[in-house]
Formats: sequence, C-alpha cells, structure tokens
Amino acid sequence: MKRWPLVTSFVLFLALCASLAYWTLQVLEPPARGVAAPPAPARYVPNLAQAGGLFGGQTRVEVATNYRLQGVVMAGNPAESVAILVADGKPSQAVRVGRDLLPGVTVKEVGRNHVLLSEDGQEKRVELPAELAPQTLAPRPAPAPAPARAAPPPTRTAPAVPSTLQRGPGNPGAAPAIQR
Repeated sequence: MKRWPLVTSFVLFLALCASLAYWTLQVLEPPARGVAAPPAPARYVPNLAQAGGLFGGQTRVEVATNYRLQGVVMAGNPAESVAILVADGKPSQAVRVGRDLLPGVTVKEVGRNHVLLSEDGQEKRVELPAELAPQTLAPRPAPAPAPARAAPPPTRTAPAVPSTLQRGPGNPGAAPAIQR
C-alpha cells in the first residue's frame, strides 16, 4: 500500500503524455486534400460492319466512282481522323469522321488508304490512288556526332635568338651562340 501513490502518479503521467501526443498531432496535422477521380480513358468503339465477315459472313461494300480520295490524316483516336475528298468534280474538302461531305453523304470510317462513305444508307468505299501511297511522318534521326579529333601534341621550339646576340662575321662582339 505504500506504493499506490507512486503507481497512480506513474499511470497518470503516462495518460498525460498520451493525451499531449494526441492533441499535438491533431493540431499539427495538415488539412486533408481532396482526391479527384482519374479521367476516364477514351473508349474504343469497334466497327460492327467489320465483324460481318467473321464466321463466313459477307460484307457488301460498293466502290464509289463519283468520289476521289486525295489524302488521309490519321489521328490516334479514329473518330478524329480526316479524309480529303473530291466529290463530283468540286474542290477538295477535308471532312472528319461522322460529318457530311454532301447532303446525304457521310464519312463513316477513315482508314490508312481508304474511306467508307454512307450514301443514303449504302456503304461505298473510296480507295486512295496508288500514286498517293500512305506516308508516315516520323521524326528524322539525329545525325551521328562527328568523331572527336585528338589534339596534336604540343611542339616545343627553342626560343628565337635575336641576330644581334649571335656571334658571327657581321657581329664579332656578341655573346657566343648556344649550340644544341
């Protein structure tokens, strides 16, 4: 019974330390930041007309004769690709997928060397001419660095001795020349 006050004061001291630690952490804790959900990735929408050829099915696509494909600009997202078309001899137009080329004629799909048009519900395919073969723009490779030239070793030359100090027939009183 003589140690009761000592044990009680030790337990109360531990409770005081725990309470001080808790409230210190509560006061010094940084405010919580809001967490935003990541953006949803772009969904790939497959062309169901291409699936018609699976398991022996036949897809029917007519070749359009009154349209001419001048060029194709492929984008990472197929819905953002652009076709450059000439319709019925009119000036060329750049048309994005899903937009109308003419009233009733919509660009349905843009491929590397063809375009599918939907004309009054019928699909028509326009091929890129052979002389306008697809080209891929790629960054040019950096030129190879030129090999470093080794610096020539330094050459040591004897300092030039003025002719006035050399002994010779024209200068008899000069100091003797140093021979090496």
